[in-house]
Amino acid sequence: MSQGNIAVTGEATDFDPAKFAVCTVMEVVNRISGKWVIGILLEATRGPVRFTELERSVPGISRRMLTLTLRNLERDGLLTRTVYPTVPPRVEYEATEMARELYDSLSGLVDWAERHREAIAVSRQGYDGRTAC
Repeated sequence: MSQGNIAVTGEATDFDPAKFAVCTVMEVVNRISGKWVIGILLEATRGPVRFTELERSVPGISRRMLTLTLRNLERDGLLTRTVYPTVPPRVEYEATEMARELYDSLSGLVDWAERHREAIAVSRQGYDGRTAC
């Protein structure tokens, strides 16, 4: 069996707090801008919600993707997961205070998208018509 490369370079051991902070911020922004996250957070902000309720309320999401997204949001501190000792087990997800603070920004984005939905559709049709040739 091969040992492979087990050496650690000098770059890997240098820790720069400023770079770490930028990476963390970008990771969170990327997470929040994910395809399913806004829908999940909007539902969870309304109160405790079960997995199957989330699955029904977020159109097109697979069970696997919902599971991964919920785990990541819980890891980032945006959701809490509560397991009730029943048969079968009941699991609920709820937005944390940090996520509730984020809710205003997210709902503003959703409102903006609703207000401009038709203009965006018209613009897309015009663009697609110009580039079809």
